[in-house]
Amino acid sequence: MAKGPDPFEMSEAAKQAMTQVFGAVDSYFDNLKKTIASAPSGGNEFGEKLKGYAERNTAATHEFIKKLSQAKDLQDMFRIQTEFLQAQVGAFTEQAAGLTESFTKAAGDFKLPMKPGG
Repeated sequence: MAKGPDPFEMSEAAKQAMTQVFGAVDSYFDNLKKTIASAPSGGNEFGEKLKGYAERNTAATHEFIKKLSQAKDLQDMFRIQTEFLQAQVGAFTEQAAGLTESFTKAAGDFKLPMKPGG
């Protein structure tokens, strides 16, 4: 039985185009990382955690795209995607707990101004 063309096999022109696309994606993520790094955090624990999580999530997404671009077949693509989603669910759980803790701490430190005469 004759096999059809491999859908993952690309012509030289397609390979060059993909190289350019991935170069642009790398450039985009590099600029995004610089933007996040230079953004003010508000100078408090909550803002610092939020900024740190944004940096980690951006790096994880960039790494996911790199791995996905190197998939050998559809099964490999599904494996990479499943691993990424599992890692992101774990990261979301950790980040939600960390942000809740920081927010609760910041709220506990907040003092309402006293009313005159009270």
